[in-house]
Amino acid sequence: MNNRMRTALCLLGAALCVFWAFGAALCFGRYPITVNALLAGDAMTVRTFTVLRLPRAVMALAGGFGLGVAGFVYQTVFRNPLASPDIIGVSSGASVGAAFSILFVSSGAVGTTACAFVGGLLAVFLSLGLAAAAPGRSKTNLVLAGIAVHALAQTALMLLKLTADPEKELASIEYWIMGSLAGVTKSRVLFPVPVVFVCCAVIFALHRHALLLSVDEEEARLLGVPVGRMRFVLLTLATLTVAAVVSVTGLISFVGLLAPHCARLLAGHNRRSACLLSGLLGSVLLLTADTLAKTVASTELPVSIFTSLLGVPFLLYLIIKQGREVH
Repeated sequence: MNNRMRTALCLLGAALCVFWAFGAALCFGRYPITVNALLAGDAMTVRTFTVLRLPRAVMALAGGFGLGVAGFVYQTVFRNPLASPDIIGVSSGASVGAAFSILFVSSGAVGTTACAFVGGLLAVFLSLGLAAAAPGRSKTNLVLAGIAVHALAQTALMLLKLTADPEKELASIEYWIMGSLAGVTKSRVLFPVPVVFVCCAVIFALHRHALLLSVDEEEARLLGVPVGRMRFVLLTLATLTVAAVVSVTGLISFVGLLAPHCARLLAGHNRRSACLLSGLLGSVLLLTADTLAKTVASTELPVSIFTSLLGVPFLLYLIIKQGREVH
């Protein structure tokens, strides 16, 4: 089987899995939905479907796709298999923004979403500014800047937690950090889904440049790629995608790490089709995790529990594999 056929079969299989996972997300939950009841026009079924299930499933679909594509970009640009969407502080910044909103602005969905989005972007711009101010043009500058911003954001988050009411505000902050799609409504989907769609479309259009950034910088420059500018554009697009998703869902662990690796293992290359496959696998992962989060227990669980159950063993596998390759 040639490489093109293998990739086509992988994309077809992933698309079918997305279709199945999306259908399961619509049907399963505390109030099961059947096609017959929906077609019959049962009032409770129709309301549950349109108000709760459909926006939530669309958010999981778009969010997983965006996290998968963003993770693919980070790993390609940094040439680091352990790179993930929070490598330059976007997740930590979003957490600080959400906590600030809960404490001082509004604990409502709109206020928390807006502040989390702004917090994620501020963290990223701070990381990019620190990396630009550092001497040299090493790609490790941005990684180190991201680690510094992450530490700073975690310190700010701890200070905000200390000022929170333990019974109300602290619980809201902790629940947001754990990640959940339970609060997703139709109005909250209108912002992140278009952002994810536009940013991912531009990333796909620029994928050739992203691929060239994965080789030596001097070679990329000889091939006519403006390395610094293109790296900034691609990382900004990926970060906008992640910020738009986590500002609504809270922190979602490991999707941006796991999906790109699985895509490369299945496709056997790093081209545009592998990036698309990474997005599809991210959607499958988040849709499946969200379905499990609302069905396996009497109370709804944070979705990151299930993404972490898959992601942690895979991360350990990557660390062990890298250690063996070094030796």
